Amino acid sequence: MAAFSLALAILTPLPVAAQSSSSNPEAAQDAAAQGASLSSSGMPTSKLAYKREKSPSLVDPDGPSISLTTSETVFTMAAALNSCGYNDGLPDSEPIRMEIRNAVQKVLVSSESAREKRDKVCLFIQQHNMTGTIHDITQYISLALYLTPPPELETSVELTDMPPDATQVVDILPVLREFAAAVDLHGLWLIHHHDYDLISASLHDSLTKMILNTSYYLKMPVPGYDGRRFLVVVEPQLSPNTINARIYGADYVDIVSPRHGVIPMNEVRHTYLHYLIEPLLLQRRDSMDRFVSLLKLVQDAPIDYQYKSDVASLTIECLIKAIEARTMDTGVTPYTPPPDAAREDFAKVQSAQNAVAEKMERVRQARVDHDMRQGWVFTSYFYHEIVQFEKSPSSLSDVIGEMVYSMDVQHEAHIIRHIDFDPTVDADILSRSKPRRLQGLDLAENELEGGDIKSAAGLAQVALADPSTIPGQGVGRADFILARIAIMTGKPMQAMDSFQKAVTNSHEPRIIAWSHIYLGRMLDLDCKRDQAVAEYKAALAARDGQLDTRLAAERGLRSAYAVKGHTCTEDDADQAAPEPGQKPANPPSQPGDDPVAAPN
Repeated sequence: MAAFSLALAILTPLPVAAQSSSSNPEAAQDAAAQGASLSSSGMPTSKLAYKREKSPSLVDPDGPSISLTTSETVFTMAAALNSCGYNDGLPDSEPIRMEIRNAVQKVLVSSESAREKRDKVCLFIQQHNMTGTIHDITQYISLALYLTPPPELETSVELTDMPPDATQVVDILPVLREFAAAVDLHGLWLIHHHDYDLISASLHDSLTKMILNTSYYLKMPVPGYDGRRFLVVVEPQLSPNTINARIYGADYVDIVSPRHGVIPMNEVRHTYLHYLIEPLLLQRRDSMDRFVSLLKLVQDAPIDYQYKSDVASLTIECLIKAIEARTMDTGVTPYTPPPDAAREDFAKVQSAQNAVAEKMERVRQARVDHDMRQGWVFTSYFYHEIVQFEKSPSSLSDVIGEMVYSMDVQHEAHIIRHIDFDPTVDADILSRSKPRRLQGLDLAENELEGGDIKSAAGLAQVALADPSTIPGQGVGRADFILARIAIMTGKPMQAMDSFQKAVTNSHEPRIIAWSHIYLGRMLDLDCKRDQAVAEYKAALAARDGQLDTRLAAERGLRSAYAVKGHTCTEDDADQAAPEPGQKPANPPSQPGDDPVAAPN
């Protein structure tokens, strides 16, 4: 087993990215600091770890900070949804939506194979129709933003770096690929890509006007590149009656569908205001700690729990609500003085102007009162601050600190106590992917990658003893973690046994596939090529739809896994074991060593 022992120093256990989540080395770098901390209620919590998703695949790292674009992956997903009965907003959609639906249907009518593949997609969607609301659709759009272009349609990042809602439906990818190929969605995209570009071009001026007007009102320049991006993605196959607005880490994304050449610009502006204002307020998070005591007064409001537990999120939303109320279209026709008005008519004209202004203000104030009853309890305060801001030459970035510092907490508490909250809240335009708390086997992965082998092993052992007591992906995933720990602690036979158990016990394609890959690599290094090839073939058969799995398995089939200084010669295979007390020429890694390096 000399060659087998050599494997221990170089074998790289790749972290599993299962559907519900697990960690990887890159994502671990992004995880929040761990240790004793306080919950939003002020009570101490156990050891916590959080992570945010990475950028969607359509984000160009070297591209502009603000862009209007289209996406073939979103096109593909939208076409699949339409083929499975997604008819929301169809009468109001652009004609191109029906053209694409008809083209897909024409293929389906003529091909039994295409129909069968379509039915598999539809069955998956039906089985994951959890709420009966638009949220059942948005999870697929969220997934589409994290896919590589067709025909691969692989996830562009590890599942743990994606929004949680996208990972809930990631298993649609194998049947989606088959359906897309069967009806040639890529060919349809090439046919209609120019039409998509024309639609985007028609929206350019109105979007630019909104951005410039908003920045002008706030007396701030249009942001340059600062690592954050604001993207508007046009997809006319979706309903024009709704907007998919999300914040993915540092990227602010709106997926819109035009109606008669117009998109819901107020909703797009809401996301843009988040893009502008969030960094200004988050820089002053410590100053908002004074407001924490007010959170207990909004617990009966119908707003999302995120806003009841995070004062920064509540403050940001309230400031945006105040700006929107102040700049809204009131529906009141502005007063235009008669062109022939004389000097003696000045009082009369002034009175008419004041009357119109009062009507507008009543409408705006009604909007503020409504927002307050919804639970956006700082809106009234910020509304009055914005009125004063309009009279100042300073930009919002210059005065926002004073706005925050000047709030009289006791006065606001008095106002909030007298609010009769509405029973329900208006639909939130913007959906923010919530950070995921790592626990159970997710935390075990995180501990393992951080070098805390003992903690990782303990969590995995708990899952093996009673899988119902710990979140994660069950016994198979725990076996996979223990197999990697065995490699890192120089226990080859135990590692092999645990990998084989992971194959038997797991229902996750990624765990099964990578267990076979690692078994194949160990067998290659033990000069058992035929058995290694069988493992690589098994990995391909169980592949999880991710590119790294397929490439690793195919590489193993092409050539034996090897490391520098190691060859599979007859002499190597027959090499005698060292005498007692004699160190092996190539000792296994010592307990606590981390021999992990990314596979080639």
